[in-house]
Amino acid sequence: MEHMGDSRDVTYPDVTFAIIAGGQGRRLSGVPKGLLEVEGRTVLARQLSLAPRFGEVVLVANTPEPYAPYGLRTVADTVRDKGAPGGVHAALSASRTPWVVTVACDMPFVSWEALRVLLAARGDDVDAVCFESSGRVEPLLAVYRSALARVWLATLSEDPSLRQLLSRFRARVLPESALRAVDPSLRSLVNVNTPEDLAAQGGRLPRGW
Repeated sequence: MEHMGDSRDVTYPDVTFAIIAGGQGRRLSGVPKGLLEVEGRTVLARQLSLAPRFGEVVLVANTPEPYAPYGLRTVADTVRDKGAPGGVHAALSASRTPWVVTVACDMPFVSWEALRVLLAARGDDVDAVCFESSGRVEPLLAVYRSALARVWLATLSEDPSLRQLLSRFRARVLPESALRAVDPSLRSLVNVNTPEDLAAQGGRLPRGW
């Protein structure tokens, strides 16, 4: 069973909520990062609290078995070993809606307000929307037009970074102030990549790891 809310609760029926899980956290004892526990809940469970507001939900995971209890529609990278760009491509390819909002599975504090700011910046002249913070774009908390999938695939052979890919499309990059207006401490951008990150956020490894 997918984590979908009542259809009357859906705010963005034209958007797929895509969680980019990729592989496992090598620096975190090999734990699937979506299963890290922060403030008493797994990161994935925290993110799924946002999911009912969207038309569809998809999890991009090359090792899907640990996530099976969540009952999500899960897809693997179409082109392996391309990191985050490959994960976003998989989400775009799997989408059955015109737009995809992506979140990385190691971002435990993504807020609904931050996603609304991104989604409000869409337009006919825009293919992607993301935030900029400290002079860097944040391409894994972003909105993409799903029609980018074909061109995105054609560029993966060049091993581009997500930032390089964004530069090829009609991207609207929102200033840090746009995020701070709804998320003053920029918690939505926090990610947990290392044991030190996990400890700093009061998190822990799931039981059995």
